[in-house]
Amino acid sequence: MSGHSKWSTIKRSKGAADIKRGLTFTKVANAITITVKQGGSGDVNSNPRLRAILEEAKAANMPKENVQRAIDRGLGKLPGQNVEKIVFEGFGPAKVAFLVEGVTDNKLRTLQEVKNIFERSGGHLAGQGSVSYMFARKGEIRVRGQGAPEGEGNSEQEMLELIDLGAEDVEDFKENGMRKYLVYVQSPELNTMSTKLTQAGYGVESQELIYKPTVLVEIKDKQSAEKVLDFAGKLEELDDIQKVYANFDIPEELI
Repeated sequence: MSGHSKWSTIKRSKGAADIKRGLTFTKVANAITITVKQGGSGDVNSNPRLRAILEEAKAANMPKENVQRAIDRGLGKLPGQNVEKIVFEGFGPAKVAFLVEGVTDNKLRTLQEVKNIFERSGGHLAGQGSVSYMFARKGEIRVRGQGAPEGEGNSEQEMLELIDLGAEDVEDFKENGMRKYLVYVQSPELNTMSTKLTQAGYGVESQELIYKPTVLVEIKDKQSAEKVLDFAGKLEELDDIQKVYANFDIPEELI
């Protein structure tokens, strides 16, 4: 695995996803606001993406009043609290390409925070299009395998079945002893494929649109691997940053 999926797996294995509650609330609230704003509705029936975000809010034990305030902000009911979605492109340690998605109410503040992290790492921000061409917009669905709870199912057979169902690509991994998969499809097929997987007996844990790297940078030494992972972690710690995508390829033995 590499790039986005690799970074997600590393965070799970290291427990880095267990960030401070306040930081979690900020990120989820911003995600709710921008989803409502872009979808033009605070109703999950007419804004399907909002349903997944509200599930994240529930998992984080986010108070209902915080959720409602984020929805109202997205609907423009709270004067002076407008937010916008931003994307930064740049190169970090070991010349790894990074795409950084954020939601902010102060673009200049977020730009300066992100710029500082890039420059302190020896990297630099780049112009629009200088990095994005190395990524493809894809739908990513995370599912549980159908094998035994200890993860001893036939992963090869399940991966072939997932391809037959319409997956463009499949990556497998184990989490807490359970076999799981990342299923990739063309972005317009995300909701349709999620329904197919559920009907086929797979447990869908999440679905989202992501940037999947198409050009990879191989990391060959432990020092470079640590610098790249530390850099990605610092970006994700920023309140205004929602997603970090990168095109690194780090062998398991270096993690």
